[in-house]
Amino acid sequence: MSDIQNSLREQAREVLHCSNAEKKAQYALDVFTAHQKGELRTSLLENKGWPERPGRPETPELLSPKDMPKRRSGGPAGRIGLLHALAHIELNAIDLAFDLLGRFENTPMPEEFYTDWLRVGAEEAKHFMLLQGRLKSLGSYYGALPAHDGLWEAAQNTAHNLAARLAIVPMVLEARGLDVTPQMIEKLTKNGDNESANILGIIYEDEKTHVAIGSKWFSYLCRKQNKDSQIQYQKFVQTYFKGDIKPPFNKPARDEAGLPETFYIFDR
Repeated sequence: MSDIQNSLREQAREVLHCSNAEKKAQYALDVFTAHQKGELRTSLLENKGWPERPGRPETPELLSPKDMPKRRSGGPAGRIGLLHALAHIELNAIDLAFDLLGRFENTPMPEEFYTDWLRVGAEEAKHFMLLQGRLKSLGSYYGALPAHDGLWEAAQNTAHNLAARLAIVPMVLEARGLDVTPQMIEKLTKNGDNESANILGIIYEDEKTHVAIGSKWFSYLCRKQNKDSQIQYQKFVQTYFKGDIKPPFNKPARDEAGLPETFYIFDR
């Protein structure tokens, strides 16, 4: 790895270790800014291998998805529940992006791969901070409600295979965000919450790019390994994703992100 890649890997480890949600997001943004300025930094942590799990605050309580209480729909409580769930997703997304900067060191990738995922991690941090700010303006905060641990389970299941990680996290889980976010924006707007709707609009546009980056590097690995990307994608989905990839699909947004319909509509 180059000096830049080694520096990013060391900084990514610190982001993952950080257990304070707001400090994690701010540090992710600081690492991105330092890289943009061409500043190489060394880690303050001893190199004891790559963390299996990221640091997390004492709250929220992490539950199995099946044990999560049903979220209220409508009204202030429903809005806070929605924003809290999205903040939890974005906090996990910070760690998922920075995990890609260091976990798969045995799979050499071009320098552009690392700068792409650093950008993604910084944008996920921006999303978390926007959602946290909105929660506070509504009298709540991240950690006030329970959350599920399903996103990091997907990371653990694909910790041994970079191509599988790219197939499942950006190309399945983040792509799902492209399907459901427009309806959430519409509902918030109808209920007069333009501030929350505008935040989700920012997230939606950024997530198109994130799915596109995942698709780009998944295709790169498939070409490098002389494998058909569609066949490989479907194989990984069948192996590592629980359940079906369910419609409705936002085909225009998925097309824009380089995720063709032939990939995700198939017989398992």
